[in-house]
Amino acid sequence: MTNPAMIKISQLHKSYGSNQVLKGVDLEVDLSQVVVVIGPSGSGKSTLLRCCNGLELAQEGTIDICGQRLIEHGVILPEKELNRLRTQVGMVFQSFNLFPHLTVLENVAVGPRTLRGMNAAQAEALSMGLLAKVGLSEKAQAMPASLSGGQKQRVAIARALAMEPKVMLFDEPTSALDPELVGEVLSVMKLLAKEGMTMMVVTHEMGFAKEMADMVVVMDGGRIIEADVPEVIFKRPKEERTRAFLQAVLKNEEPAL
Repeated sequence: MTNPAMIKISQLHKSYGSNQVLKGVDLEVDLSQVVVVIGPSGSGKSTLLRCCNGLELAQEGTIDICGQRLIEHGVILPEKELNRLRTQVGMVFQSFNLFPHLTVLENVAVGPRTLRGMNAAQAEALSMGLLAKVGLSEKAQAMPASLSGGQKQRVAIARALAMEPKVMLFDEPTSALDPELVGEVLSVMKLLAKEGMTMMVVTHEMGFAKEMADMVVVMDGGRIIEADVPEVIFKRPKEERTRAFLQAVLKNEEPAL
């Protein structure tokens, strides 16, 4: 018996007024699978990801997360159930969203304490372990304002992991970072992928997609225009729009030495 999909999206439609952003998207992400979503800006990638956490409400179609119906034809889970489901779905944004008045350790520990009912000692022990995992043990007592962008994003990943989610969603997690800081965030994401975390990643980092994705999904104009293993997408794409997009984003990449 195969594992049920951790994320199952069926015929999803999302509009803002007359602007139709998602036009009948179908996608499944299986247990321990890394699915990377790529495509030009405005293609609907981030909106699709935000729908998977209930941050955006799709008007048509269904989304099932961790075996539970999140959205069905414009109706979302009641708030109590939605909040319970969100504890199973970690999300990392472009803009870190750390609490500026809390230390790094407090930022990571606040979720386990308030939402998982851990006492202070348990939450601190869990958080210190996660900060070690993302290479930031020495920054536990630092304030977010003193961190680099890459460090902030690694704290944000640790904070999401503190809820012990079954699924992690990444919305262009490196797009706000200086180029020299991108690698430290991607290395943490690679570690999670190797440990078997189910991940759906919207990114412009083609190297990560090539190396870590089990499946690369290409979006354009609110639709998935093709989805396949990285080898096929990057070397033998079927769609002309995929070829044009990859040609544009890869032309500036430095050749491997």
